Amino acid sequence: MTAPIPRLPKKLLKTAIRTMARYRMVNAGDRVLLGLSGGKDSLTLLHLLRHVQRHAPFSFELAAVTIDPQTPEFSPAALKDYLAQLGVTYHYVEAPIVELAGEHMRGDSYCAFCARMKRGLMYKTAREHGYNVLALGQHLDDIAESFLMSAFHGGKLNTMKLHYLNDAGDVRIIRPLALVRERQLRDFAAEAGLPVIHENCPACFSKPTERQRMKLLLAGEEGEHPMLFKSLAQALRPLMEEGLARALERMGTPSGQTSGECEGRLT
Repeated sequence: MTAPIPRLPKKLLKTAIRTMARYRMVNAGDRVLLGLSGGKDSLTLLHLLRHVQRHAPFSFELAAVTIDPQTPEFSPAALKDYLAQLGVTYHYVEAPIVELAGEHMRGDSYCAFCARMKRGLMYKTAREHGYNVLALGQHLDDIAESFLMSAFHGGKLNTMKLHYLNDAGDVRIIRPLALVRERQLRDFAAEAGLPVIHENCPACFSKPTERQRMKLLLAGEEGEHPMLFKSLAQALRPLMEEGLARALERMGTPSGQTSGECEGRLT
């Protein structure tokens, strides 16, 4: 049985494709690995990348990886059938992250430890199977919240990047949804009936997180200033573009086409 192909909203599609094109995220011959948590963001990105794969005048490979932290509250195993129905190559990695946190975490939050562990396992999977691009599903709301957390509590002007090279220099990380609003993803996931898996980790959700406080702060400000996120996207662009030059240098001169050469055909 083949899973139906949901139709992506035009505005969401146009914003994401324009971002991919402007920052040369996907190119001919790339082998792209999607970090798939099962949430609305990564599931939407899955269908976006499949759309690009079907319509781009160049070919690239697409696969997905899910890191299962082996907690009773979060079990993404249901994704296996869904990915099989879509015909997408799928890597399912199990790791006892909670147990490892108890043994190795030193003066850090569980959420931060878990995020580093998951990212490390995604890099490992990419290397073992020869993927050169890791696609992640963070959106504009995530990026704005991360900036406020960094400025308020870290004393730094920093946020998530659009397209950069990892420290080892062997995997490019891309965020095609970086200029898409979270509500667009939420609406699409609901309308398309995506099999969203809601993570419910006690370590993360037993009390309001700092990210949730930033989300509420931004929501309040947006209520007073409807153009808030448009302004933030423009203001944060230099921070989001950090590392781009190194990533593009790593690509060298592509022998085939890039997403930057065919924006109109993809939408």
